[in-house]
Amino acid sequence: MDGYHLPQARLVELGRRDRMGAPDTFDVDGFLGTLAALRDVHNSCNPVFAPGFDRGIEEPVPGAIPILQELATVVVEGNYLLYGEHGWGGVRPLLDATFFVRVDRGIRQRRLIERHMRFGKSPVDARAWALGPDENNALAIEATAHLADHLIELP
Repeated sequence: MDGYHLPQARLVELGRRDRMGAPDTFDVDGFLGTLAALRDVHNSCNPVFAPGFDRGIEEPVPGAIPILQELATVVVEGNYLLYGEHGWGGVRPLLDATFFVRVDRGIRQRRLIERHMRFGKSPVDARAWALGPDENNALAIEATAHLADHLIELP
């Protein structure tokens, strides 16, 4: 789902760059369009193309992921698949099954800090982002756990 982040320039224009990753910083309509196309892929011999995401430049890469029609199962991963606001409510009806993966808060935060540092943030900036915007998003996501068909608790 990272490929559906709005481009940096658009986030700046909207005044949302400082909270990239929040529910309203994604191209939800584009994501819904891809999901709908995947449900109809059996009617076509053409692949469906989804965007990728380049963490080195923090930008979506249009059409980077071809999804071939011979695939019987497509797994979609993302934070807001069960979220009901900012257009995300249209996602759940396009999914056959949903899983919520819950991980210990401390482990989640540590992994986020490490990932942010791996992609160039200083330890101070990585911690600030993980405990600020990322944590705000995590709280919104956690509130959707009860909507999933299945709950997976990771140690």
